[in-house]
Amino acid sequence: MKNSSSHSLLIIDDDEAFGRRLTRSFERRGHMASWFRDGNSALSALQARHFDSAVVDLRLEGENGIEVVSKLREREPALRIVILTGYGSIATAKDALRRGALDYLTKPTDAVEIEQALWGQNDPKEGRAAVDESTVPSLKRIEWEYLQRVLADTDGNISETARRLGIERRTVQRKLSKYPPLD
Repeated sequence: MKNSSSHSLLIIDDDEAFGRRLTRSFERRGHMASWFRDGNSALSALQARHFDSAVVDLRLEGENGIEVVSKLREREPALRIVILTGYGSIATAKDALRRGALDYLTKPTDAVEIEQALWGQNDPKEGRAAVDESTVPSLKRIEWEYLQRVLADTDGNISETARRLGIERRTVQRKLSKYPPLD
């Protein structure tokens, strides 16, 4: 299914297979998509030509995707930005939206879901309801989100996170399993 209107899209993800697959998927859907491994390359491309949208991975090698969102927003205030992550949490979702992301999607996702988030019927000022705050999360979920926040504050340094929390590094690693606990 091709869209009636074509968009120019920056895809910023350090996972080569995912980045290339998503780029091809958007191109098949009639959009101009360019994939970059890091924020600096994408910022250079944004300076060289116009893009109307961006998809940014939360955890880039050596970079924080939310910081990349801030830099993109500074350079191009009208840019429609969606954050993708395999490590979703309420704290990072709120931070991403506060810094200018339109939406916050968890992986696995596809071009259809990203298209809906970027160009669907969503109000750009509101974004899609990425996190349902009407339910009370479990204690394990709150603990996981707090660990994620401290980890983000330490730029992903597990040892420093453990020191700040006063717990063993192995405990932090165990509690920060790949996926958040179900409520």
